[in-house]
Amino acid sequence: MQAQIEQVLREEIRPQLTLHGGDIRILSVENGVVRFELLGQCSGCPAASITTEELIRTALTQQVPGVRDVVLVERVDEDLVAQAKAILAHKAL
Repeated sequence: MQAQIEQVLREEIRPQLTLHGGDIRILSVENGVVRFELLGQCSGCPAASITTEELIRTALTQQVPGVRDVVLVERVDEDLVAQAKAILAHKAL
């Protein structure tokens, strides 16, 4: 199943996310549930839930037998945190 998931990511999902400066990382696959996080510009994007529903869930559940659901695990990108800290530190001076 993991190989099929990676194929769908490579051929269909990543190219779409790349157009928006983003990417995807699979965190786990257990009991037919794929947990993932969005990276880059897609991390924390207000449209992430739409991306999850319309692109990722649809592609994986329709094309990979055994995938029942996908779950977006939202995290703040570490680069974004570093940028925010730098901005705040500069303003404090």
